[in-house]
Amino acid sequence: MSPDAAPAIPSLADLERARDHVAAAAWRTPLLRLDLRGPGGGAVYAKPENLQRTGSFKLRGALNFLASLPEATRARGVVTHSSGNHAQGVAFAARHFGVSATIVIPEGAPRVKVERTRALGAEVVRCANTQAARHETAEAIAEASGATLVPPYDHPWIVAGQGTIGLKIADDLPDVANVLAPIGGGGLSSGITLALAARTPTARVIGVEPELAADARASLLAGERTAWPVEEVTRTLADGVRTQSIGELNFRILHGRAVSVQTVRETEIRRATAWYARRAHLVVEPTGALTLAAFERLLAGEGDGPALADGPSVLLISGGNVDDDLFCRLLREEFPTA
Repeated sequence: MSPDAAPAIPSLADLERARDHVAAAAWRTPLLRLDLRGPGGGAVYAKPENLQRTGSFKLRGALNFLASLPEATRARGVVTHSSGNHAQGVAFAARHFGVSATIVIPEGAPRVKVERTRALGAEVVRCANTQAARHETAEAIAEASGATLVPPYDHPWIVAGQGTIGLKIADDLPDVANVLAPIGGGGLSSGITLALAARTPTARVIGVEPELAADARASLLAGERTAWPVEEVTRTLADGVRTQSIGELNFRILHGRAVSVQTVRETEIRRATAWYARRAHLVVEPTGALTLAAFERLLAGEGDGPALADGPSVLLISGGNVDDDLFCRLLREEFPTA
């Protein structure tokens, strides 16, 4: 399969191949038991991808993509566009394989993500804060340089790489009942959905978005991809899910498997970020805290879709690359700690 092939839904064999690619450089993150109870008294765990080598799950997809490229193609370098976590994943993967990387990062991305991308040896190019500007800038660089464009989420190799998280959840918790995952472009949620459908088909996958950037939920309810204006999605604190629309392949996977999406309010995101720091001693970026915010809303009976199933639940923490000043401000806010 070439990088330009029409999107095909990855098979279990594709995910298992990705697992081998990812294991060469990524860390295996554990399931951490949280001081919470789910429906029927079920245990609640965090899957802390904030503890990953680049502070985010995005490293998995990037490693699998670069590992899947022919060696001669990979040697010409890679280019991508990202608000930060995919940028660091591609930069790390490029360094791992000893090739060059150029990363297009929109204005408004957290400073910490830009700085860490540069620290990994990538060249950073800034652009306007729209999906169109990101795509156009990255495509122009790829065409001029001969480098391969690494999509942030809408590609089988990326989906398979992110799906390795689902394989590990199934290995560590075979009786998992609920898995909550943030949705931006949909690479993470669609990869996990495929892995659990193959390994633990009774598990329920629930996507999570901010109310202020709920384009994936709108798309899945409408039965077709829906784009939101950039001025709307950038209102949310959760910068990792400010995509204006879900990816084509990702939509096909999630819609085909009837995955539901729970939305959360900004105050709930802020409270969940602070809860992780105070109660679980984890540094979690607002996007990574989405799933805890959604879990609490579902427990309170305020869900947008199906209720949680009885049994163990896993809350995916997508990343921990949060700006220092923002994190300190969130910790100074008054939230209940019980």
